[in-house]
Amino acid sequence: MKLSDSIKPISYLKAHASEIIRHIVKNQKTLVVTHNGEAKVVVQDVKVYERQQETLAMLKILAQSSQSFRRGGFKPLKQAFENLRQRIHEHESL
Repeated sequence: MKLSDSIKPISYLKAHASEIIRHIVKNQKTLVVTHNGEAKVVVQDVKVYERQQETLAMLKILAQSSQSFRRGGFKPLKQAFENLRQRIHEHESL
């Protein structure tokens, strides 16, 4: 995405709000809105926003997993499955 094509002053947003929203939703784009010449806010299609949030969550999980692995926070697969079987058995006994 070329950001320079998606920067508009707040006055443009005020005058063309409906048109801008339709364009953003249709094309799943992001718009940077400036105020007094400085970038202040981002207007974004909600589906694009949700995908970005999901991607960030997955990246956090991956980073935490890598850190945990480096600290030795893992167990062999056989042991993990045995622990799961034990927990299932305990749960079924309740």
